[in-house]
Amino acid sequence: MTSKPFRFGIVAGFSPDLTAWTAQARQIEELGLDTMLATDPVAGSDPLTLVPAAAAVTGTLRVGTFVLADPFRDPRQLDWQVQSLHRQTGGRFELGLGAGRPGADDHARSLGREYPAMGRRIERLEATIELLKGTADRPKLLMAARGPKMLALAAREADIVTFSWLPRTTPDEAQSIVDRFRELAGSRLDEIELAVNLMAVGDQPAPHVARFAGVDVPELAASGAVTVIPEDPSHAADTLLGWRENWGISYVTVNSGCVRPFAAIARSLRATDPAPG
Repeated sequence: MTSKPFRFGIVAGFSPDLTAWTAQARQIEELGLDTMLATDPVAGSDPLTLVPAAAAVTGTLRVGTFVLADPFRDPRQLDWQVQSLHRQTGGRFELGLGAGRPGADDHARSLGREYPAMGRRIERLEATIELLKGTADRPKLLMAARGPKMLALAAREADIVTFSWLPRTTPDEAQSIVDRFRELAGSRLDEIELAVNLMAVGDQPAPHVARFAGVDVPELAASGAVTVIPEDPSHAADTLLGWRENWGISYVTVNSGCVRPFAAIARSLRATDPAPG
């Protein structure tokens, strides 16, 4: 399906202070992972305040957002911030941008921003992307997508597409989503880096996952859901190689609670990966 080399990233959603945040960035780089992506918000903080701090204390780590909620921001201000980060990091910044998420109404109101229905948010996102595309030298655009409208928009505009699989998604259901995206992307498919954000590595209970997903990790692992991979590096490598072969997925991310076992998987897979690095 694809010969793209694997990339591995951490989605970071907690920062008690700048010292802890920058220490996390250094650890991710030292463990050999490729990216550190900030949620929106990061435990109440603005991700675009924290991302440059992670870039400043690392040398090769790519930094970015996963994903910014477009309704929270003024498009022209965002364009300025994005272009500034792109230049100041030497091209290490990746922009994850989306139409927002369920339950974000209160945060939008606290910022004095309108938070309309999903259809209107997608229209607004399209306009923001058009503005951001006005600069030829721009950061890569990552979009997370599941529904028909977001899949179609991502197929037209994104450089990186993360499939937003529901927690219990089965391999057959994942295959259906990938097939739909292939059709939408058409001739652009080879230009797009396909990605997935995992819920966990291994099969141990994770209260934060249970609170978010309504189901804990052991049940997901036992059911064969594609949102969880084995902790054993060899078995996980086989799983990810299969995903790349069958679905074209070469970029994998997971939350910061899984950083060490995930780094071990990355090292194991890179040692045997036939694709050029």
